[in-house]
Amino acid sequence: MGKYTDLATQIVQLVGGAQNIENISHCMTRLRFKLRDDSVAKTSEIEKLDKVIQVINANGQYQVVVGINVIEDLYDAVEAVSGVESLGEVTEDGTPVKKQNAVSTLIDLISGIIAPILAVLCAAGMIKGILTIAVFLGWMQATDGLYQVLYAAGDGFFYFLPIILGYTSAKKFHCSEFIGMTLGIALTYPAMVNITAGTVLGTVFAGTPFAMNYYATLLGIPIIMPASGYTSSVIPIILAVWVASKLEKWCRTHFNQYVKFFFVPFVVLVVCVPLTYLVIGPIATIITDALSLLFNSLYNIPVVGGAVGGAVLTAIWQPMVVFGFHWSVIALMLMNIGSQGYDVIMAPYMVCSFAQVFAVLAILLKTKDTKLKELGWPAFITGFFFGITEPCLYGVTLPRKKPFWISCIASVPGGLFIGLMGTRMFEFTGGAFCALPGFVDPSGAMGASGVIYVLIGIAISSVISFVATYATYKDEPVPAGQAA
Repeated sequence: MGKYTDLATQIVQLVGGAQNIENISHCMTRLRFKLRDDSVAKTSEIEKLDKVIQVINANGQYQVVVGINVIEDLYDAVEAVSGVESLGEVTEDGTPVKKQNAVSTLIDLISGIIAPILAVLCAAGMIKGILTIAVFLGWMQATDGLYQVLYAAGDGFFYFLPIILGYTSAKKFHCSEFIGMTLGIALTYPAMVNITAGTVLGTVFAGTPFAMNYYATLLGIPIIMPASGYTSSVIPIILAVWVASKLEKWCRTHFNQYVKFFFVPFVVLVVCVPLTYLVIGPIATIITDALSLLFNSLYNIPVVGGAVGGAVLTAIWQPMVVFGFHWSVIALMLMNIGSQGYDVIMAPYMVCSFAQVFAVLAILLKTKDTKLKELGWPAFITGFFFGITEPCLYGVTLPRKKPFWISCIASVPGGLFIGLMGTRMFEFTGGAFCALPGFVDPSGAMGASGVIYVLIGIAISSVISFVATYATYKDEPVPAGQAA
């Protein structure tokens, strides 16, 4: 017998017995009954039961709110006691949760964490894009007061993204939002971001491609950080909050009720902040270094290195953006430009942005979903004119999966062409059309040939992405009986 068998028996009896239950399901905090006659249920008596927080009768469902710490065990007990049809876990609107493979689950998880911030993400991206164009055209200088004030909002959003994602991740994982935000604050705290400006204390993995300097230790363990810290990162904070949510749940279950208020967040932060810096962050850094090694090796292949490198980069660029690993290639590009005056590794990346954008355009021209159009058009404009594709990625293509993978595949032919032509990037001047001046050879030896190659590559990938997405996209059917 489970520990909630008695409570489950009482609830089943008070809703009118098993014969009055048509089916049962649950979300993260509620038992959801579909009753044959909800007037039979004794709501006031159910609300007096231990562990029951509230009863809500709405949208054809009789919902018993019990909280996240109780729901799964209690649902199993109710299922066993009643013996009626069970639908398993459902979303907050009552839609059954589909069983998915690990990749689909991960994509849905990241999309759900990013979705709440999409509107502001679009706005911040547009601000940065407009300012970049204004400076390029000579309408203002980067030292102007107006530029600096607006840039603080546009760039600040991306810089402090871990704090924002700490909040949305906490809501997704049912953790305290303020614990999530505090973890994000710890990752972007200026003293930690600037730690790499100090004296090198040592090197881990010395003599290997993964050698990393460290500038501080924690209990004798090296604190390994990327050169720019964890500002603008995505995956470290999401993993940190996920771990925090598990620890918080355990603490709330086992700690005395009189010390939970302050002791639970204390324990979670004391454990999870060091864990993030000592374990989660270094793992991300090692993956980043592995990607740099991969691309350097590919481009060094004789004759076909450029084509192979361009194809591989564009095939995995957007998944790297999803997980925040694209910064490794950007860092490599900046290093190459600084040391040799140009870079060939990052040159094909622009086709990915346009493949993404034209996949969104195909969806917008085909969909009848009004909400999708309201979200998609600003995302398309931001991506097409300014090269800020996160709204397209997180808001439109990634949640629907197929358009996302189509855009990844469509990027490859364009990237292969740009790499095959040995296209060089001489300056990193932004995204979309703002990036084109960066392909003009300042010495005059190659002239603007790089711009022509890039435009041809963009055209190839954009056409393939648009046609394939338009041919295959269908609006998802609205489940019968789903609440508006």
